[in-house]
Amino acid sequence: MKNGSHKAPKRELVSLKVDYVFKEAFSHEKVRKYFLSDVLDIPLKDIRSVKLTTPHLWKKSGWQKESILDMAIDLNGDADVAFELQVRLQKYWTKRQLFYLAKMFTGSLKAGHNYDKLRRCISIGILNFNLTDGEEYHNEYRLRTKNGKELTDLFEIHIIELRKSLQGTNAINDWIQLFNAESEEDLRMIKTENAGILEAMEVLRTMSLSKTLRYFYEERLKARRDRHAREEYVLDQGIALGEIRGMALATLQLLSTMGDVPKELEDKIMEEKELDTLKKWLKAAAASQNLQQFRESCGLCALDCDSPGSSAGSDF
Repeated sequence: MKNGSHKAPKRELVSLKVDYVFKEAFSHEKVRKYFLSDVLDIPLKDIRSVKLTTPHLWKKSGWQKESILDMAIDLNGDADVAFELQVRLQKYWTKRQLFYLAKMFTGSLKAGHNYDKLRRCISIGILNFNLTDGEEYHNEYRLRTKNGKELTDLFEIHIIELRKSLQGTNAINDWIQLFNAESEEDLRMIKTENAGILEAMEVLRTMSLSKTLRYFYEERLKARRDRHAREEYVLDQGIALGEIRGMALATLQLLSTMGDVPKELEDKIMEEKELDTLKKWLKAAAASQNLQQFRESCGLCALDCDSPGSSAGSDF
């Protein structure tokens, strides 16, 4: 075999987009520190601590919605940072982030404390889908006037979109490449001296080599695929059943304008599960002058339907 005639197969890596792998990588202090420095544009020397805290947000009453973050970090003892890795598109992602940020903000004020004790709250969303318009893949949002004058830095949201085309060679590019890496070759393409990224790369390599961790990773990935498949099936079934029920109700509503609908006929329509049949019945109901005409046109006529205009008696 000639040299270079065959390329070595790519060695697959566990993906940083899987929550278990994500949490394992960011459990390393150096990874957290360098990532926050790059995303928040804070010099490394100014980051004194990046302590992991509980991801469960404060809940005032039992009836309130529980909120669980992917990861929460106490930054320098005076700011709270919420991480969320979101692989699948969510319709209300922005509103949910604001909800989390507000709960994190109000939860930072302990009983008896004055408002000056409220802490700066930062949300970082790492998204495997495009949320914003334009080519920018790292967007930062704060409370500002229309002219850009800042009101406060207590609220801050960062959105990093992994699917957009990269531009330039900054540190955010390298982190995005890391999140998108699927093989050892992809890791070698990341040319960086960033100590946090280098440590995260070693975490991925280690997890990819460990049979035990690889097993847990594959099981978790399988469970996620199975859950998504179940969710899609239930959604599809729900849409179909909702459409069927709506079609049946619409048919009965039209028939009710012609007189009292016999229970046997009502049950027959509500029990029908074929959407095409219900569509035909709905069109027939719209075109019919009376119940008898509807039953005749739909093949639902009973023995006593010989009397034109009759709507009584047995229906089948």
